[in-house]
Amino acid sequence: MKTVSTSRSFGGVQGVYSHKAKTTNCEMTFSVFIPPQAENSPCPVVWYLSGLTCNHSNVMDKGEYRRAAAEHGLIIICPDTSPRGEDVPDDNDNWQFGSGAGFYLDATAQPWSKNYQMYSYITGELPELIAKEFPVDMGRQGIFGHSMGGHGALTIALKNSETYKSCSAFAPIVNPSNADWSSTAFARYLGEDQTSWGEYDACSLVENGAHFPEFLIDQGLADGFLDEGLRPWLFEKACKNAEIPLTLRMQEGYDHSYFFISTFMADHLKWHAKRLNE
Repeated sequence: MKTVSTSRSFGGVQGVYSHKAKTTNCEMTFSVFIPPQAENSPCPVVWYLSGLTCNHSNVMDKGEYRRAAAEHGLIIICPDTSPRGEDVPDDNDNWQFGSGAGFYLDATAQPWSKNYQMYSYITGELPELIAKEFPVDMGRQGIFGHSMGGHGALTIALKNSETYKSCSAFAPIVNPSNADWSSTAFARYLGEDQTSWGEYDACSLVENGAHFPEFLIDQGLADGFLDEGLRPWLFEKACKNAEIPLTLRMQEGYDHSYFFISTFMADHLKWHAKRLNE
């Protein structure tokens, strides 16, 4: 692991790091905020998964999470959204696919399967590295994210309910198998046979019996992607039918940007902290 940079913030340390990842077959960059409490004992971990076109730095620069993380003693880990590099296949003309748009799945179709193994990277390889290098309590993990990252957070939590104790999302894609801006990516990553798509679809997972103790979702009502690709009411219906508690807050006037995310970031971290510290 290489240290790219470290900066003091709110009594803790904001760092950026990189390493050669076996799952994605390329160099991966991620950020970690260590709160001051970690000087005395291991702290709980909250993973933040970013959305389409983003990398580790977007939420680090604009998400405004460090004050709340320092207050609650939370380690915040922000991975990249996809593999990157000259040898990694990409579609430069499509912001919804390829570099910056890994959808947190393990691709099975060529040529994407060699590098686009983001599910295995987020749930396996990167946590192993984090546990080795940082003062983390891996018995207390939460996960959240935005848009494509919200989709990743929901699906990863549902498939690994023994690992994560809390899960929330900002404007998540809840039914990517049927959304215009994600179904085409699924077809290219996973193939045209849709039988495997449900493994990375929050609505499908819940409908097929996956369970998680509870969810928190914030969604802006002025979000231009609300009706086209997000549609949180579909997940609300699935959770209601499965008797999974869901707090869905539809926020008047808020869009899809980091102005929206940063407004409710402290709420989400307080929510995670309560569940991770119980």
